[in-house]
Amino acid sequence: MKEKFSKLDTLHTHTHTHTQQNSMNKILVIDDDNDMCLLLNRFLTRHGFEVTAMNSGATAIEWMKKNEPTLVLCDFRLDDMTGAQLLIKCKEMHPGAPVIIITGYSDVKDAVEVMKMGAYDYVTKPLFPDEILLTIKKALADEPREQAQAPKSSTQQSASASPKIKATNNSNYIIGDTPEFVNIMKQVELVAPTNFSVIIYGESGSGKEVIAQMIHQKSKRAGKPFVAIDCGALSKELAGSELFGHEKGSFTGALNQKIGSMELANNGTIFLDEIANLSYDIQVSLLRVVQERKIRRVGGNKDIEIDVRIIVASNEKLWDAARNGKFREDLYHRFNEFSINVPPLRERQKDVIMFAKHFLTLTNAELGKDVKGFSPDVEEIFYSYVWYGNLRELKNVVKRATLLTDGDYVEVKSLPFEITNFQKLQFDSPSSAPSRQEGASTGTANVPFENKLKSANLDAEYEVILDALKQSNFNKSKAAKLLNIDRKTLYNKMKQFKEFNID
Repeated sequence: MKEKFSKLDTLHTHTHTHTQQNSMNKILVIDDDNDMCLLLNRFLTRHGFEVTAMNSGATAIEWMKKNEPTLVLCDFRLDDMTGAQLLIKCKEMHPGAPVIIITGYSDVKDAVEVMKMGAYDYVTKPLFPDEILLTIKKALADEPREQAQAPKSSTQQSASASPKIKATNNSNYIIGDTPEFVNIMKQVELVAPTNFSVIIYGESGSGKEVIAQMIHQKSKRAGKPFVAIDCGALSKELAGSELFGHEKGSFTGALNQKIGSMELANNGTIFLDEIANLSYDIQVSLLRVVQERKIRRVGGNKDIEIDVRIIVASNEKLWDAARNGKFREDLYHRFNEFSINVPPLRERQKDVIMFAKHFLTLTNAELGKDVKGFSPDVEEIFYSYVWYGNLRELKNVVKRATLLTDGDYVEVKSLPFEITNFQKLQFDSPSSAPSRQEGASTGTANVPFENKLKSANLDAEYEVILDALKQSNFNKSKAAKLLNIDRKTLYNKMKQFKEFNID
């Protein structure tokens, strides 16, 4: 189990310090790997959390019908359902509980999509204690939750159930050197002082919210609320309440008055990410807000005047969505006073190292480390890799690598296998991959003839192991089952090949 949860035995824990603080936090762990459930249960319990572990999505759903988790930690690939399906169920039953997805790097694109659906964050295998604990603590600190233990005034209850008002922070701003990003900054400087509505186009993880924060910070509304909403995470039933608020008793479960995001953002800026996911009814209500600058809470009978700047974002062209009947054309024209296109990271490779250094600075401060930079080999890998998750993926890779780095510079051994072996993993099957004998790293090109047969056998074994790992999304227990060997044997065989980065 060592490779599943690295450095578990050597991690310094302060159980007594954390026990009282975390005792009210109930964490639900969902993973079909018994070893992973055991390790997470043991580790999180030592840090004072109350942990319940489930091996299937179905049993987890039954448990959530009777219990309320504070946080859910869920594997992306379960035997009976996907992490996305379980996320939807969790949000329906316990919308206040943040969900963290566990995934392999081969699933990063899917994990990013799940985040658009409302997951708080994702962590990649192998898991590292410091990383998972840090992510959990951030999720519990960032996610506003209604606390049932103590009675509150209606104002307090409204605030606790509303999206967090995010303070802009100059340390999060990133300036690129490529002509594309320089042009974006010119557009930000141009539109920020105005009151124009803005559409920001870009792939998930490309930094659309950061651009929106820049616009807000450089506007006359700086210092006022900046409220960010992921429209993809809003259910059709609750979207109106989330955006416009509701009155007490307006529907089943409306036990108190709730102030909506639009009202919370009054005099400031509201950022609506993935705007095309809003239902037709909510689009109609939003059109009225844009036209009249008034809102009406669900179940209310009076209009409330608001002064809010609206910035929206989408990973698809809203004009195309309007032509296809998915988005109201009149609402599109209301928003389209100004638009900004954010290119994906793969189209601005010159900026990759600059972004990586920025994330390294933030991670050093977060972890209390002093890693100075990246080795030349790491920089070369960063340049050649296609960042499917854009800046979000790069940030997570830098955080993990910094966590694993003991020296002054991040080395290749601290990077995930899927990053360091990116070119090899582009091949769909072992038969289409080039022979390892062609690479200089194997040293088999000029071996004596009598040793070539042994080298060929090793090459074949390597490809079979690699194929099994890919099919199991780099879950070593599942890969071992596919190969009909035990996990220890698989681990020992992987140690023969330095490409697997097994110490």
